[in-house]
Amino acid sequence: MRTEIISRKCIKPTSPTPPHLKSFKLSLLDQLSPNIHGNMTLFYSSNAANNGEGDSGILSGFSAKSQLLQTALAQTLSRFYPLTGRIRDTATIDCNDDGVVYVEARTDNYLSDILSHPDFDTLEHFLPSTDKETMELSNGSMLIVRFTLFGCGGTALSISLTHKIADIAALITILQSWTATCRALAEPDVPHLGLGASLFPPRQIPGMSASINIAAEKFTARRFVFTGAKVRELKSRVLAALTDVDIQFHPSRVEVVLALIWRCAMLASSSKTASFKRSALFQAVNLRPRMEPPVPGTAIGNFVWPFAVTVEEEKEMELHELVKKMRKGMKEFIEKKARKFNEGGGFETVMELMKERGEMLKKKKETVVYKCTSWCRFPLYEVDYGWGNPVWMSSVNKIVSNTVALMDVKDGGVEALMTLNEQEMDIFEQHQELLQYALLNPSILI
Repeated sequence: MRTEIISRKCIKPTSPTPPHLKSFKLSLLDQLSPNIHGNMTLFYSSNAANNGEGDSGILSGFSAKSQLLQTALAQTLSRFYPLTGRIRDTATIDCNDDGVVYVEARTDNYLSDILSHPDFDTLEHFLPSTDKETMELSNGSMLIVRFTLFGCGGTALSISLTHKIADIAALITILQSWTATCRALAEPDVPHLGLGASLFPPRQIPGMSASINIAAEKFTARRFVFTGAKVRELKSRVLAALTDVDIQFHPSRVEVVLALIWRCAMLASSSKTASFKRSALFQAVNLRPRMEPPVPGTAIGNFVWPFAVTVEEEKEMELHELVKKMRKGMKEFIEKKARKFNEGGGFETVMELMKERGEMLKKKKETVVYKCTSWCRFPLYEVDYGWGNPVWMSSVNKIVSNTVALMDVKDGGVEALMTLNEQEMDIFEQHQELLQYALLNPSILI
């Protein structure tokens, strides 16, 4: 697919950052977050008002939308002033108002071309990181935005935000402020900036990194969709296998879908090596509502930590057993770890968890590690800038293999983006148990 860059701009906040806020402290959890940009692309269908107006009408409509986005973004950045700065050192952002990068682009392709058969290589074309000049202009920018026009008048809005200062919940808070400004609505709740550093003061830790590096020489990504009906079938299957003692909870859709994916991934790995290997699944948990006392949902920064569930023996791979392990692991993590995170700056808890993870990863040769992030229940399909909700959203992972990203499907189902090395993916994507419940890369209906 060919795209053309229309313009590149630096957007600065409408109000300069006051002198007393020029130095922004990162929290301990921010420090431990990898210094990489996560990405998200939201796809919007064309407005009915543009239909029949030809290229000039489509371009005019796109220009108006883009100007609105830029004006509202400048106002939003005044509220989220660290985003316009640059990382000074391991513990500080210099809030110098250098701004964020905003790119306009266009393609002759229609949105329906993309949605009829989503392809990760094609989706990369919408990311700011694929354009060398944009990345040179960014010069350490915390946020990069790319707004792309399709030949039909539809649009794609790609957001590339550093993990150093935001997790998915923080991104949602930023987007809610940006969209409210676009639509001239009352501002959402005031974001809590700096709360992370007050709860988790930064520290100097040698070799500081929270990323779980699961390197693969070459890996590939696939998209699987579990419809609402198939998720209900999975839940029924799990409930039927649980004993009377076990049935003290109803499994969530994330638990049953993730359990099936993990099971099929382990079987694919075993098939490749002709032997069973111990496996660990790390699941990211939003700490905000689970700390004691809870942290406001609008707290900006990283308030996420992964907990691990392990399978030591082949007999533990039954679907209902995996669901039980996940529920038990989550319960123990919340009760024994999450609620202690803000005791004494959380340092001892963090060090204890890092030690536990280090011990587990020392056995890397004997352990197959997977990592999961769930965006389910986050209002990503409610990101409305004034021309309706997105018809689809996606994220492209070019960095780490053995990952699962889960998102909502509008009928109550779950969409999974899975990365594995190519050999294992060839086995995984043909697994009959998986395909009994999942559709491999179906079209997105507008």
